[in-house]
Amino acid sequence: MTSSNEASALAPKIFRFADVDEFRSSIRGLDYAFTPLVRRIAAEQAILRLPGCDVHVTRTFPRIVDAQLASDCTGIGFAMDDLEVPIRFNGAQRDRAVVVIGEGGAAYNTIEEVARVIGSIVFRPQVKDRGWPDARSHFKIFETSTAALQRLRQTVTAVMAAASEPIDPAEVPMQAAAMKESLLSAVDAAIADIRPARWTLWPNDERNFRIFQQIRALLSDDLAQPIYSEEVARRLGLSVRTLHDVIRRYRGMSLHRYLRLRRLWLVRQRLLAGADSVKAVALAFGFWHLSDFSGSYRDQFGETPSETLERGRRR
Repeated sequence: MTSSNEASALAPKIFRFADVDEFRSSIRGLDYAFTPLVRRIAAEQAILRLPGCDVHVTRTFPRIVDAQLASDCTGIGFAMDDLEVPIRFNGAQRDRAVVVIGEGGAAYNTIEEVARVIGSIVFRPQVKDRGWPDARSHFKIFETSTAALQRLRQTVTAVMAAASEPIDPAEVPMQAAAMKESLLSAVDAAIADIRPARWTLWPNDERNFRIFQQIRALLSDDLAQPIYSEEVARRLGLSVRTLHDVIRRYRGMSLHRYLRLRRLWLVRQRLLAGADSVKAVALAFGFWHLSDFSGSYRDQFGETPSETLERGRRR
């Protein structure tokens, strides 16, 4: 008889989150940071680890994501659902059948305005010699056929379902290898059906993404200080207009609004970690007008900073 542990040797692991403060990505090989756009979530990650690749199906929540793939990996991403609100990926937002691809060290940015279901596959080591697009500097997005995207979705769904069934331990290596080969073939088909699309020029342009990463790095260093557009533009050798255009494309909002949202989220994380005082944390992240800060915080998270700090200290 096969024990329950043996039968589940290939089964996906399921992670569920009802609290935005406790959400964490369980995807291996992905350096991941997010800023939530909602107070409450119902997120889930199903992760299947196969020899040579990990398969993920994630039910997300409205958020801004910045992520970077580890070295010697190839990552493939795609929507598992069809919603009228497309994900903004690397500054572009189109309702199309698309796949995204990145190689070791590649980074990306997304804005998910509504909850989505996203599929992703991380191959390790890096996939070579299959004719896939070069995406070393950053993740790139490609428009493919609806049929090819559907095949990719169906393959992921079928692999997840089959892995959830009891499997004879002696058959696990053979079945896992066959699953990986099916995934590679489905990605091959999606890439073979890539069609030229002018709208992908912006998100796939290395210069545009490099400018955004430089802005992001500079703003991350100065989150506790007043941010002035002219100074940021001068330090990066950009015009103020270019600065604001890049931020709006990659963040979907004004520079001022994004920085305020990001600061509030960082304050919340610090309070939940059990800070000394609300005032000290607020000042550390540039909120000098404490009554205005408290009002913005309550509007964003549905509780006062003091209530968050109390919860953090009870943990």
